[in-house]
Amino acid sequence: METVVEGFLAYISKEKRFSQHTVTAYSNDIQQFIDYLKDGLEIKTIKEVDHHDIRSWIISILEDEKLQAVSVNRKISCLRSFYKYMVRNELVTKNPMDRISSLKTKKKLPLFLEQKQMENLLDQMEFGDDFSGVRDKLVIELLYCTGMRRAELMGLKSANVNYQKGELKVLGKRNKERIIPLSNAVLSLIEDYETLRSSHFTDPIEDVFLLINDHGKQMSDGFVYRKVNRYLRLVTTIEKKSPHILRHTFATHMLNNGADLNAIKELLGHANLSATQVYTHNSIEKLTQIYKQAHPRA
Repeated sequence: METVVEGFLAYISKEKRFSQHTVTAYSNDIQQFIDYLKDGLEIKTIKEVDHHDIRSWIISILEDEKLQAVSVNRKISCLRSFYKYMVRNELVTKNPMDRISSLKTKKKLPLFLEQKQMENLLDQMEFGDDFSGVRDKLVIELLYCTGMRRAELMGLKSANVNYQKGELKVLGKRNKERIIPLSNAVLSLIEDYETLRSSHFTDPIEDVFLLINDHGKQMSDGFVYRKVNRYLRLVTTIEKKSPHILRHTFATHMLNNGADLNAIKELLGHANLSATQVYTHNSIEKLTQIYKQAHPRA
């Protein structure tokens, strides 16, 4: 069983180019499933599994772990990919996932900050003029002004910045590259930051990365989250204050200010337009304002 799992994980990592975060999550999900088969159902091989066994596992994690539907659906998606791989490689003749459906979930609209809140944060708050302060402000500016993901921010290289064209090359999911325009203000902030970085670290350990932590190393997930959370607390009371909120804010503000949905899709690096369309719901306030201004009987 372990050999099959290793082959699958290598496949999604090297051929499908899933992120390391997804590969790790899938590895944990499959191991949890295998443990249940061995301990709960006394099944020793994957070939013995049918859709009843998979449904039994889903029920068990719903009851024992009290997981939300969205978390269970991720595990279902993992098994769906796993069994497709096994069928393709003739490791099983029937796919038990064909009779398994995802759980119904309530669609939640993305949270975002108001435009005034972002203006207050970036124009009124004091970040400081030292290396850490300028770096922190650049983290917020890049997330908000480009809509990039946290992992994409962490992976930025100094060479990704094209000062002449005013562009930033971003390496997204599955190693897909996209180009995002940068404003003169953000370009100037990057230049200031790089000057401070050079003087602050005479021999930087990981100079290849654009953004580094206070010790000259590549920023971690937790480091970026803590920085963003700290500054968002100063301007908003929304429940979630993660880097992804700035991605939602970028898309919502772009749409509210007249950007084409397809253009936002390209900037965000979405594979399908359906993933971008969720932001249209957040624009009802803008639509109401336009309606009141434009309709004679509004």
